[in-house]
Amino acid sequence: MSDDQTPAEEFNDIADAAADELIALRAENQALKDQVLRVAADAENSKRRAEREANDARAFAIQKFGRDLLAVADTLDRALAAPVDDPAVKNFVVGMEMTQKSLISAFENNGLKKIDPPKGEKFDPHQHQAMMEQPSADVSAGGVIQVLQPGYELLGRLIRPAMVVVAAKGSGAEAPAADAAPNANPYAANDGESGGSVDTKA
Repeated sequence: MSDDQTPAEEFNDIADAAADELIALRAENQALKDQVLRVAADAENSKRRAEREANDARAFAIQKFGRDLLAVADTLDRALAAPVDDPAVKNFVVGMEMTQKSLISAFENNGLKKIDPPKGEKFDPHQHQAMMEQPSADVSAGGVIQVLQPGYELLGRLIRPAMVVVAAKGSGAEAPAADAAPNANPYAANDGESGGSVDTKA
């Protein structure tokens, strides 16, 4: 205590100094917390980036191999789609079906997922490729009528879109009744002139 200070004034000075020190400690504590949070966020971002790069490296390594195997899957699909009446051949077909299931299982175990949209599913430009449009009485406009060739994605990355036939504008509930105008063409001119026939079979 200086000679010209009263005890009360000296107490106030000490209290002010303690308050300043407390404020400085709180600011330092907050700065340390912010630093810890930044380090934790950087660590999490680094972890996610490493996982993404590992997945990308894995996908790149097996992408060409996967594409080559798609030709095998397509051949099996076409072979199994053919009608078989001969009992002797049916046993062979059963073996081909088992081979197909094993191939699909191997695909799935390695992150190769088949894209085979069911009839009526909304067209997705990120996974589907529209090969043609057709009017349809039972599928709404913009829906998938038929899959011409299934697509595949590898670890979430599209490597081949599904090639599909899409319902044209005016299909579904908006389409005219088939018995009312069996030869009607939705693409015909408004004056009633008939255009070329359109195959609507899925």
